[in-house]
Amino acid sequence: YTASNTLSLHDALPICFTKETNQLVHNFNASISFDQKFFKQDIDGSIAHVTMLAKQHIITDDEKDVIVNELKNIKQQIIDGKLEIDQSCEDIHSFVEATLIERTGDVGKKLHTGRSRNDQVALDMKLYTRDEVIETDHLLTHLLETILKIMEANTDTYMPGFTHLQKAQPLTLAHHFGAYFEMFKRDRSRLADIYDRMNYCPLGSGALAGTTYPLDRAYTAELLHFYGPTLNSMDSVSDRDYLIEFLSALSTIMMHLSRFSEEIIVWNTNEYQFIELDDAYSTGSSIMPQKKNPDIAELVRGKTGRVYGALVSLLTTMKGLPLAYNKDMQEDKELTFDAIDTVKGCIQLFDGMIDTMRINKDKMAKSAMNGFTNATDAADYLVKHGVPFRDAHGIIGQLVLYCIDKGIALDDMSLEEFQAISPVFKEDIYDAISLKTCVEMRNTIGAPGIDAMKQVIALNEAYLKEHPAADFVK
Repeated sequence: YTASNTLSLHDALPICFTKETNQLVHNFNASISFDQKFFKQDIDGSIAHVTMLAKQHIITDDEKDVIVNELKNIKQQIIDGKLEIDQSCEDIHSFVEATLIERTGDVGKKLHTGRSRNDQVALDMKLYTRDEVIETDHLLTHLLETILKIMEANTDTYMPGFTHLQKAQPLTLAHHFGAYFEMFKRDRSRLADIYDRMNYCPLGSGALAGTTYPLDRAYTAELLHFYGPTLNSMDSVSDRDYLIEFLSALSTIMMHLSRFSEEIIVWNTNEYQFIELDDAYSTGSSIMPQKKNPDIAELVRGKTGRVYGALVSLLTTMKGLPLAYNKDMQEDKELTFDAIDTVKGCIQLFDGMIDTMRINKDKMAKSAMNGFTNATDAADYLVKHGVPFRDAHGIIGQLVLYCIDKGIALDDMSLEEFQAISPVFKEDIYDAISLKTCVEMRNTIGAPGIDAMKQVIALNEAYLKEHPAADFVK
């Protein structure tokens, strides 16, 4: 570029061009409307770059100081709202550099020495994504703390467990929530893996083939808290694997939130009444005054498809691109920014919703009793008294049919009614099929019994202490 100090960079023609870009083409090509989101990362990367240039004697220390001080001023002024980002610039990189040149003259023109917009944008996107991986982990950690708090308070809150949406066996709310603790814990481990794989610095790769300047790429990487420089300049400017991995992890998080939301929606119905959502996390109807709708849970469930769409879109964009950089890659930003904001918002809202909801313990216990969830334990009772399992299975089937015909639960049957179907039943059958016994006899690790749950809760507490938010940042 040969721009004067008063000319914005996007107005200066590359030396091989004799015409200005058509305005529609400029608008179509421009990315500043969305890539302005990472102005901080762009400026931080530029500060590291010129610091390295001075260390390598490519520019002087005085020139470095002028550039760094003004870049810091620009960054702070944007943060404070004193400097408005010029939307007529092609991208955030052009805006920052043009502003710097306008303020510092020829010194500012040295900022881009040994650098291409290809490796610059690759760096900015990596820095931005790295920050968002960390922020997402913070939100997941807080959600896990909320889930653990609910688990600790509900080790004796009995409820039906389901398979095929049919009542199956009794368990506790602590055990049910514990399943989601495991899911979100795995989500955190995926974020840690992504951070480790992506944390290498592409700056210094140039357009695709490096540069003849004696750059110290390891030093630049160190200044920006990367593990080291990337090792192939072509891959460096064209790699979007880390974004695809992050969008995949975000999609999995949303899948877990969506499954949990579906259960909250069902539990909140008049038919179940297992929970009652707080007014702050519900909405009413415009015409039906009795309604209290689980809109937050429904929107989380709905927005899951939006995040899936970002992942599939980026995979599709990348699938046919030859090495190295192609303009198609500009399509990574809007999709990723939207997905990140969506997931972060959903985690925070879901966290608040379950933290404030009221749990109807009596409704849960009554539902477990009325759904024959203790039928398996009744069969186990017969087996322990010498009845072959297949015979016991058939006997309990007869009991269930009898109860359905009478409109009663197994617990409501008299001993005479039990013995009319099998004389093996004795008075102790009532204790054997009580919800308390059905749950607390299951004490292998991972089961809902109170002793097993206390062990798991202790392990979960230790996990959160040993792995605080973003503990993978070294």
